Amino acid sequence: APLEIVEERSVGAGLGADSIAAGQIAAIIGMVLVCIFMILIYGTFGALANVSLIVNLFIIISLLGTIGATLTLPGIAGIVLTIGMAVDANVLIFERIKEESLKQTKVFQIVKNGFDRAMSTILDANITTLIAAVLLFAFGSGPIRGFSITLSLGVIASMFTALMLTNFLVYMYLSFANKKELKL
Repeated sequence: APLEIVEERSVGAGLGADSIAAGQIAAIIGMVLVCIFMILIYGTFGALANVSLIVNLFIIISLLGTIGATLTLPGIAGIVLTIGMAVDANVLIFERIKEESLKQTKVFQIVKNGFDRAMSTILDANITTLIAAVLLFAFGSGPIRGFSITLSLGVIASMFTALMLTNFLVYMYLSFANKKELKL
């Protein structure tokens, strides 16, 4: 039987570059929407969480640059997942602060208790994710390893920014604003 070529296609490096560009655009749009959501829901505290989120993103990109990692589509997916986890940590903290504000009136004690009560939940979620990322790295290959590296770095950065930086920013804001009561 004679071979007749009906259609011929080739996939080049441009397809990967297009996918990465689309992933970057999706990540930026997601980040902007999350920032708007945080400000609408939590006001000034949401803006402080956004600063923490942006610092988180810079830490992840800096760590990736330090270890010489190439940003691929799975890596972008890891960053987007990390953004979601960082937002989740801030939401947990702010919701705990809301709960504490119903019980007490001292602003700094409310914030301290809110962070303390949210810490165990945040640590549990992030350590579990970190274990999964380590297992993905150990048993995965290629893109799976890239995703796990980005996710691991993101989880570590997320815990730092949520538990340390957001805490610092909230206390600094409350100190300068001289707030007597919290409105979240």
